[in-house]
Amino acid sequence: MHLVLFAVFTIGLFLIATEAFNRLNKAAVAMFTGVCCWMLYIAYGTDFVSQQHGAEYLAFLQQGTIQHTALTIKAFIAEHVFLRYAAEMAGIVLFLLATTTIVEVLAANGCFDFAQEWLRTRKPKKLLWKLAALAFLLSANLDNLVTVVLLITIVHPLLQTDRLRRIYCTVIVLAANCGGAITAIGDITTLRLWNAGLIVPTAFFATLCLPTLVALGVMLLLLRRGLPHRIEFAQTRLPYRGDDTVLNRPQRLLMLLVGVGGLWFIPTFHRITLLPPFVGALCVLGLLWIVDELCNRQLLGSDRMTNRRLPLALQYANLQQLLFFVGLTLMFGALVETGLPSQVLSWGVEGFDNPYVVALLSTLGSAFVGAIPTVVGNAAICSSPCLPAWSELEAFAPGGNFWPMLSYGAAMGGSLLSTGTVAGLLLMRMEEVSFGWYLRHITPKVAVGFVAGALVWAVQLLCF
Repeated sequence: MHLVLFAVFTIGLFLIATEAFNRLNKAAVAMFTGVCCWMLYIAYGTDFVSQQHGAEYLAFLQQGTIQHTALTIKAFIAEHVFLRYAAEMAGIVLFLLATTTIVEVLAANGCFDFAQEWLRTRKPKKLLWKLAALAFLLSANLDNLVTVVLLITIVHPLLQTDRLRRIYCTVIVLAANCGGAITAIGDITTLRLWNAGLIVPTAFFATLCLPTLVALGVMLLLLRRGLPHRIEFAQTRLPYRGDDTVLNRPQRLLMLLVGVGGLWFIPTFHRITLLPPFVGALCVLGLLWIVDELCNRQLLGSDRMTNRRLPLALQYANLQQLLFFVGLTLMFGALVETGLPSQVLSWGVEGFDNPYVVALLSTLGSAFVGAIPTVVGNAAICSSPCLPAWSELEAFAPGGNFWPMLSYGAAMGGSLLSTGTVAGLLLMRMEEVSFGWYLRHITPKVAVGFVAGALVWAVQLLCF
């Protein structure tokens, strides 16, 4: 039965990895495959539970003097096995819903118009660095996918030619992937590691910041060669916002500080209270909502309610990412509970005798399978209650060096191909960037940047 479940899992993962070619939405495939895996797990639950949760199941039977039946096995799986994955999914989904809503409230009030004003320059190389810096900072504090949607929406109408749009929008994706990899709230992958207790946000950031910046800098130096000498913008002024919001610049700046400052405070909130991260996100959302209503009191109290500029692409893309994550958690959860991934990864660690080789292989895997499946899979295996012997290695312990290396590898590996991250797939849809164009013009530069960042990582380990 292990092989049947693994075969279903593999088919689903293959369809997810080849979404750009088979045209099947990866979120739909992940959800359907995840449910199928759990149905197979429950159908042969006696074998799996006895292997992975034998002592817990005996205690469950003794608590209520229950007889061992097929119904009892299903009840144990629902209450003691599946519930852990459901709680994990719920926490991350609530966190992302809260942070996405924060960004939408800020966008609806024109708080990101400051970014569009700051980006306007006729110098292509200067725009390249400014855009990369903005994407890097925003993705580290907001969210990887949110940043990509937001900045592409801002940049697209500014540029006249398709070639410039492809280059600069690709820069947004690369910088957002790098920025999202260095903080606990910057990407769904790092959020998954933080939620599982595998990373400490401050130490994680300190470890990854310099290698990631070096990798991004090298990629930008290579990309700047093909830029023209001057940029002709498609429009000369910002769109009129008189019908969208009644907020003046100080009020918009206040809301921006409350929103972004609140997101910065979430890791501190978690460290002080030990409550799940989504509680802090909901607190920030509530505060921003109150400030929003106070600032817009004149508008809300009038007899006309204007239509706000809501980024529908942002809603759609993030909803897909949430459903994709839910499906992946179901898929990997069912597979992990069979014990097969732990055995395979244990063989890999023992065979190579180096956890960093495993991280390198995960980097290559994230290029083809995707960054999210790679990190979710590793985290699911290593946070399972039935841990293998190699999990006692210092590198794999919570806060160990394996997890920052995995995050760096997933971000850079996912950037090697346009299909490696959700942001890359979004780039293909929004800007019609082809797989072949990305492979020819961007992949070699990402590979060089990855090597440069890895060398800085190695020097950093030797010195500190």
